[in-house]
Amino acid sequence: MNMRLEKDSMGELEVPSKALYGANTRRAQLNFPISDLRFGRSFIKALGLIKQSAAETNLELNLLDKKIAESIIISAQEVIDGDHDDSFVVDIFQTGSGTSTNMNVNEVISNLAISKMGGEIGSRNPVHPNDHVNKGQSSNDVIPTAIHIAAAISIKDDLVPSMKILKKSLQKKSDEFWNIVKTGRTHLQDATPIRLGQEFKGYYGQIENSIKKVNSGLDELSVLALGGTAVGTGIGMNPEFCGSVISKISDKTGINFSETENHFQSQSTIDGIVYASGCVRSFAVSLMKIANDIRWLGSGPRAGIGELNLPEVQPGSSIMPGKVNPVIAESVTMICAQVMGNDQTVSIAGQSGNFELNVMMPIAAHNLLESIEILSKGSDNFSKQCIEGLVATEKGPNMVNQGLAICTALAPKLGYDKAANIAHIASETGETIKQVTLKETELTSEEIDEILEPLSMTEPK
Repeated sequence: MNMRLEKDSMGELEVPSKALYGANTRRAQLNFPISDLRFGRSFIKALGLIKQSAAETNLELNLLDKKIAESIIISAQEVIDGDHDDSFVVDIFQTGSGTSTNMNVNEVISNLAISKMGGEIGSRNPVHPNDHVNKGQSSNDVIPTAIHIAAAISIKDDLVPSMKILKKSLQKKSDEFWNIVKTGRTHLQDATPIRLGQEFKGYYGQIENSIKKVNSGLDELSVLALGGTAVGTGIGMNPEFCGSVISKISDKTGINFSETENHFQSQSTIDGIVYASGCVRSFAVSLMKIANDIRWLGSGPRAGIGELNLPEVQPGSSIMPGKVNPVIAESVTMICAQVMGNDQTVSIAGQSGNFELNVMMPIAAHNLLESIEILSKGSDNFSKQCIEGLVATEKGPNMVNQGLAICTALAPKLGYDKAANIAHIASETGETIKQVTLKETELTSEEIDEILEPLSMTEPK
């Protein structure tokens, strides 16, 4: 590998000659050879937005030379657009403040700007990564700000839209299945009749509530730590800097970001990130329940519940011909499990700050952003490849009159104990509730049919 010699505050260091990053990034690359996990597109884009908006503000405040500022602005746009993602090489498992990644971005933008101004990459002249690209900023306020921006954009543009698609798909199935009456289940045992559409109404209600929760997480993320610099005091920052930068970011993203009212709280904790992660996890919990229910309702097709036919998307076995499995729903449950684990990591990260700084920001960022990404894609895929193709079978309606819990409808007429006795006899003999009721009471067949009419049991009366 051809190398160039660079110099930073710690001395000289060889850096790959074609690399857009510099010595600071190279040190982090050598210090943290831990994994192949790197910050993804959403986080790098957020950092690019911060650097671009900072340069625009510093130009307006006459704190940067015009040519330097303009070259930074153009270079930052390339970072925002994803033109240099292979230049962001620092492992997720790095310094807890994320300083290495902040400097990685500073150095890439600096070198791009230097190149545009005819300078030598790696020279730090005429555009310095700290003095110019990072002007008015600190890793300690930039990194939590970038996490908030990246997560907020991903929730607004990806997660909530996919949740709305899922809700609409479930609502459509609720309408389609509304007149199908089947046996309800509680404790995995037969219960009173329920409309299949009512079950699906419960599912889309879960998604509806989850959307509200996730949007409340978005509200938390819209409050930014930018402006606190090193320890929350704003040292080294022009008083007009922060408001202007945040206003520009709001305009570019369509999200109403605001500066925190308490930089000491906002910078020493990641409470907003913990809260948002919890909202995302709550959706995963609901989604896992729905996916598992649909797996069970489609189980069989002959020896299981079999009340739904799920779309057949691929062969289910390498040895059993003709076997088809609920693979889309299974993938959703794995996504949900991953999100729940990610949230546990974010929770641990949230209590891992000391005094003026949290020192697990990179792993909190990675886990929250991964959760949002996989839930967005998983929800969308669940809607399109599973929910939309669900078909109700005759098995549910055919079993209603075989159920024992329909004796509940007899209780107002006969009393609880008498109705329970009828159910016990039916269970022991294999007869239906109607057959036993005819023997054990003076009710006529017509009266029993009216009382045990399944559709009437699906609503209060």
